[in-house]
Amino acid sequence: MSGTENISSPTRTKAIIQRYGFSFKKSLGQNFLIDQNILDKIVDAAGLDSTAGALEIGPGIGALTERLAMTAGAVTAVEIDRRLIPILRDVLSPYPHVKVRNDDVLKVNLQELFAEDFAGRDRVSVVANLPYYVTTPILMKLLEEKLPLDNIVVMIQKEVAERMAASPGGKEYGSLSIAVQYYSEPELVCIVPRTVFIPQPNVESAVIRLKVRERPPVEVADEKHFFGVIQASFTQRRKTIANNLKARFFPEEGRERLEALLAEAGIEPSRRGETLSIEEYARLSAVLLAAGIE
Repeated sequence: MSGTENISSPTRTKAIIQRYGFSFKKSLGQNFLIDQNILDKIVDAAGLDSTAGALEIGPGIGALTERLAMTAGAVTAVEIDRRLIPILRDVLSPYPHVKVRNDDVLKVNLQELFAEDFAGRDRVSVVANLPYYVTTPILMKLLEEKLPLDNIVVMIQKEVAERMAASPGGKEYGSLSIAVQYYSEPELVCIVPRTVFIPQPNVESAVIRLKVRERPPVEVADEKHFFGVIQASFTQRRKTIANNLKARFFPEEGRERLEALLAEAGIEPSRRGETLSIEEYARLSAVLLAAGIE
């Protein structure tokens, strides 16, 4: 095995797996990327340089970590599977500015991690090939905690990436689209075929970049209420906004009060939740709050 060969090359990936007797755990959604081209696209999309930091989640055997180490000034890789820790420490030993943590990112105090690992860094990006079964909880944690983040560039299931980037009116547009777009500006970077992974996943993948916003595109007095209204509006996608909101906020009342509040917000009761823009949801939440509808 050549020491100069990238971890992501199929021969080196297979050699590392063999050398350590590693077996894939389906429950952890482990699929290792074996395409340098895709890795380059992911890292380029993050816009990293030697002054920037990079947080990677689920590094596997370190193919993307190695590529990040060649570009960023500080890299932290958080891996939940303790069997991978000795492998990562070994293959990444040429890079002293890479830190490997054996942790579940959903349980980590990210504010503390950033203060510890990226002190003095002006810009930090999350760059990862995320396990598909926990994509949404991980991304929402990263966005909701208002971390000092520049970009989040992740490989995720294609269908989920399309939902995150969707505009009002389409079948992909939903509460996830609005939540992601409230905190960031999503942009699809590329579609990734199944053939560039070991083992091959059952779904197509995509790389998406979320440019983290300095402030949301709408002003909201109560974020919890705002997202509650959105969730309620998509409870049953085929129902009108009036029917969904009545079930959630006005179960005992007639429709008159709800329709008057919708009119005040400038929204037709016959519309469906998927047709409303983020601005319309902000307006609706403000009207319902002002009327004391919690």
